Amino acid sequence: MIQEFKLPDVGEGVAEGELVAWHVEPGDSVTEDQVVAEVETDKALVEVPSPYDGTVAELRAEEGEIVPVGAVLITFDVPDEDEDDAEREDSDADAGAATPEIETEAETGDGDGDADEPEPAARVFAPPSVRRLAREEGIDLATVDGSGPGGRITEGDVRAAAAADETDETADGDGAGTGPAAVSFSGRSATSRGNESDETDATEPTDADTAAGTTMGPEPADRDRTLAAPATRKLADEEGVDLDDVPASEQRDGEAFVTPDDVRAYADAQRAAQAADAAAVSADATGDGETVTAVEPVSETGTGAEPPATTDAGAAEGDADERIPYRGVRRTIGEQMQRSKFTAPHVAHHDTAVVDDLVALRAELKPHAEERGVSLTYMPFVMKAVLKALQEFPMLNATLDEEAEEIVYRKEYHFGVAVATDAGLMVPVVRDVDRKGAVEIASDLGGLVERARDRSISRTEMQGSTFTLTNFGAIGGEYATPIINYPEVAILGLGAIEQRPVVEDGEVVARHTLPLSLSIDHRVVDGAEAARFTNRVIEYLENPRLLLL
Repeated sequence: MIQEFKLPDVGEGVAEGELVAWHVEPGDSVTEDQVVAEVETDKALVEVPSPYDGTVAELRAEEGEIVPVGAVLITFDVPDEDEDDAEREDSDADAGAATPEIETEAETGDGDGDADEPEPAARVFAPPSVRRLAREEGIDLATVDGSGPGGRITEGDVRAAAAADETDETADGDGAGTGPAAVSFSGRSATSRGNESDETDATEPTDADTAAGTTMGPEPADRDRTLAAPATRKLADEEGVDLDDVPASEQRDGEAFVTPDDVRAYADAQRAAQAADAAAVSADATGDGETVTAVEPVSETGTGAEPPATTDAGAAEGDADERIPYRGVRRTIGEQMQRSKFTAPHVAHHDTAVVDDLVALRAELKPHAEERGVSLTYMPFVMKAVLKALQEFPMLNATLDEEAEEIVYRKEYHFGVAVATDAGLMVPVVRDVDRKGAVEIASDLGGLVERARDRSISRTEMQGSTFTLTNFGAIGGEYATPIINYPEVAILGLGAIEQRPVVEDGEVVARHTLPLSLSIDHRVVDGAEAARFTNRVIEYLENPRLLLL
């Protein structure tokens, strides 16, 4: 029986998603909740699980294709319940006839006879992150006992099962022979050698290679699964390399994450190795064993084969413009910025706070936060200062309801914090800032930033902000004119905290200063109110102990 699976609506307002990667092929057997694809929708990378136990019948989309919500993504061949029961009975009968020794062992077990009755396969309850870990460790989740609520399997359960398997493998290996044995944990087979002295370093050319004049290229990574942005996958296709073979310079969630630089470096190394091989073959073709250092082009009137492509041609080919699709996260960011810029008349206000006392207070409290496992940055202090100022100037924590022609003063204080990620700008939201202390804010913010950068953050964690902060000082900037996170009416940009010259009592002295850049929606906020708000933020930053009152 063929069952269709349509791309679900994974969030409010989502109309389409980009199919980033398939994890199955037609003919593959799948189980319920097994991840079959990854889809990038707005600012989230979503793992798509199979809703059925069955066989993949057809993939209805190509990697990189934009799929509308509601379109059929994949079809499954799912056996009818009656057929499934019959097949299970036939399988049990065949197993009993083929392996009578198993029945004997069961009979000599606890004697209760339960071993003769196969238990039906129970559904496995585990989140996608745990399933990913199980695939990495080569663990069958059906064999793991869950310790979570309702029997849900946790990461700790998987790691414990993996540790137990390693112990069993070590015990089995003590009595193993010296011959090669195939082992596989993730779908690819490897060969283990019993005699270490017989091994040859794969990165070194063999005698046969040297005799033939060939040069080994970089050893492929040979992975089953690789994380990469859609643009990187497109680059790999253009370079003609397998993304799973590219050595990764980073890891995300314990899995290899390949960057565009990794792809280019691997492709260049492959081309260099091929060029060296071509030169060696040309040298052999001379017949006298002499080494050819250069190949002269053949004139139009001459004879012989055409010369190989030169380095200049390769360089010219690399000078061509690179085109990447404008979609996914980048397009979402662009549409939001365009809407905000062309809807709200922006006005920017710049000022500077002298924050020597803030630097000292943070240094004093940082060790106490580290004892709680929290990294204390300056951002929680800035957020508390902004909170105090917003409570005095509520028009900056407002929205404009254009349809009702009303200014809505928000009573919640949910602060968005812009985070630069490999996929683009994301704005996770720290909720209820008015109810949290600096350490709790730092803890919440750290978790949100980490999830944003590894693409595991949910849409709800990036919605509902009432005011936004952006820290361009983290990469060395001072002032900017940030675009408002519409429909909010203000955004505060933070420059780098550094020692700069400050005039005090007619003398120039070095002080830690924090540049501030405030953008406002001039339909709601006047310039004078923006200046007063900024002055109050500066007052709290320059006297941070006032935040404790």
